[in-house]
Amino acid sequence: MTDVSSRKHDAGNSLAGLIASRIEQKFHLDTDVEGLSLHRWTQPTAPVSYMLAPSICLIGQGSKRLFLGEEAFVYDADHFLITSLELPVVSQILEASEERPFVSLTMELDLRVISQLMVDHPPLDSVTPGDKRGVAVGQLTEPLKGAFTRLLSLLEQPQDIAALAPLIKQEIYYRLLQSDQGPRLRNLVTSGNHSYQISKVVDWLKANFSRPVKVEELAQHAGMSVSSFHSHFRAMTAMSPLQFQKKIRLNEARRLMLAGQVDASRAAYEVGYESPSQFSREYSRLFGAPPLKDIRQLSQDMGIN
Repeated sequence: MTDVSSRKHDAGNSLAGLIASRIEQKFHLDTDVEGLSLHRWTQPTAPVSYMLAPSICLIGQGSKRLFLGEEAFVYDADHFLITSLELPVVSQILEASEERPFVSLTMELDLRVISQLMVDHPPLDSVTPGDKRGVAVGQLTEPLKGAFTRLLSLLEQPQDIAALAPLIKQEIYYRLLQSDQGPRLRNLVTSGNHSYQISKVVDWLKANFSRPVKVEELAQHAGMSVSSFHSHFRAMTAMSPLQFQKKIRLNEARRLMLAGQVDASRAAYEVGYESPSQFSREYSRLFGAPPLKDIRQLSQDMGIN
C-alpha cells in the first residue's frame, strides 16, 4: 500500500472518518446502535441549552465547551466528556469549518451494566474522586478510542450489531471504570453514598418537575439533613435544587413548543409556572430570546416548517 493510499485508509478508519462517513451532511444522526448518536457542524455555534443524559461524548475533530452552572468544561479529540447523571447544560461548538467540520459522538451510559461490571470486576483500590461534579473531562486513551472505533465500524455491518454492540459497550464501560473517571462512576451506582443519593433525587425531580417543591422535601428523599443535601447537590450539579428544577422546566417547555404541541402560555402552565410573564422573563434569560422568537429561530435552524 502506497503512503498516500495508506493515509486515506487510516483517515477513513479514524474516529473522525468513521463518524463523517456515516453522518454525511446531516447535523444529527441516531444510529442503529442503541443510545449512540452522531453530530456534525460546519461552523462554531452560539451557546445552546438542553438536558444531557448520563453519557460519554467523544470528538473526532474540532472542540466544544460545555457549561454546568457557571463552570466550563472544554474538550477535543484528545479528551472525552462524561456526565454521570442527567443535567441541564449549555454547550457551544468552538472549532468547526466547511473544510474541517466538527464531528462527534454521544453514547448514553447504561448504569445497570456498569453496576454489574463493578460486581464482576471490583477495583483493587477504593478511590474517592477529588470533586463530586456530575460532569468531567478525561484523557482519551488508545484502548478506549479503539473500542469506540470498533463500535462505529459495526454500523457498516448492521447484521452484527445485535450480537456485538453489547460486548463492545461492555469493554467501553470497563475502560471507563479503569480510567481516572472510574471512581466517579462507582460512586454513582453504589447505594449508600452521597452521589447515589443525589442521583435518586435528580430522577425524582425529572419525574415531578412541574410540582412545587421545598428543599426540605428533597432532603427527605435523599435521607440527608437540609444543609448536607444542599451542599452535596450543589457539589454535583453546580446549582441549587430550585435552579436545577427551573432549568428542567424551561427545557421541557421549549421541547413542547418546538414540537408544536402548545403555545407559550400553555407551555408555561404545563411545566408548573403560574405567571406567564415570569415564565417569559426566565425563558429569555436562559435561551437569549422570548419564547415565540426563540422557537421561530430554532425551527428555522432545524429546517422545521
